[in-house]
Amino acid sequence: MPRYKPVFPDLIDASRVVASVDPRPMGKSSAESRLTAARETGGEPTVTFDGRTNPYIDYQSIDLLLSLQHPRSGGYDEMCFFVMGQTKELLFRGLHFELYNARAQIREGNLADALIILSRAGAFIDYIANSWNVLTTITTEGFNEFRDYLSTASGQLSFMYRHVEFILGNKNRRLASAHRNVPHVWPAIEEALNSPSLYDAAIAALGEAGYDIDDAALDRDWSEEYKPNASVRAAWLKVYRNPAADNLPYRLAEALVSVDEKFSFYRWRHFTSVHKIIGYKPGTGGSAGVGWLRSVTEHKFFPELWDIRDDL
Repeated sequence: MPRYKPVFPDLIDASRVVASVDPRPMGKSSAESRLTAARETGGEPTVTFDGRTNPYIDYQSIDLLLSLQHPRSGGYDEMCFFVMGQTKELLFRGLHFELYNARAQIREGNLADALIILSRAGAFIDYIANSWNVLTTITTEGFNEFRDYLSTASGQLSFMYRHVEFILGNKNRRLASAHRNVPHVWPAIEEALNSPSLYDAAIAALGEAGYDIDDAALDRDWSEEYKPNASVRAAWLKVYRNPAADNLPYRLAEALVSVDEKFSFYRWRHFTSVHKIIGYKPGTGGSAGVGWLRSVTEHKFFPELWDIRDDL
């Protein structure tokens, strides 16, 4: 075990933090007010504020955010694990926002706008995958110092990650049910489970563009895991016969493949990192741990877009 023990700097008096989840009251600035302020300070940052806070803290509730790290053991590596876990949840929130809006733009027929959004979604996934650069600095002995304190907590219980998986089309009723007893989370999870995914929206867009898509792919039980469809494969193959910059369905397909590829990198980093830290011991949440992670590394959200590579 590490010989050094954590020393936690006392940075915030949590008893004075406003714990409300509501946005804090703030004013607005303008180009004119910012110019006036810069003249008054001589170009130096403003450092005088009324009340007991400042606008930066209030805009994102920074003092509340930085009061939510509560390591439970005396293990040094737990703080790293805690901060990176919360960071990933924020990144999943950002990724889901982009995917949700990309789906909305596809539904409205705005494929060019969806492409812009999917580019940012890809950047989010890259960032999430790179979070393992920090997490893999946790050693086996360091993890063992706090692992028991996780109880049965597991990343598979992340409702934000589940939202990401569902909007990308990897539906799973059993995993969704882990949130059935959480009344402030379950309604949105249930809606996501029963809603068309980003890929379903793309397939519908192909149908609206005149490609021949089976009714079974356009109107089905959205809570079911997506199964490859021959008509969808044939439609994408036709799209790829014209790999031109002005062929928006083609560019959308390539953007979706990129998202899928990047997510595969994230899954692989997850698998290898956990393997390095705990080996093949069972996971904390009841799974087989690394064995279970390995089984999902080859999953593809958009299978036809990969299958047609054989014919291109």
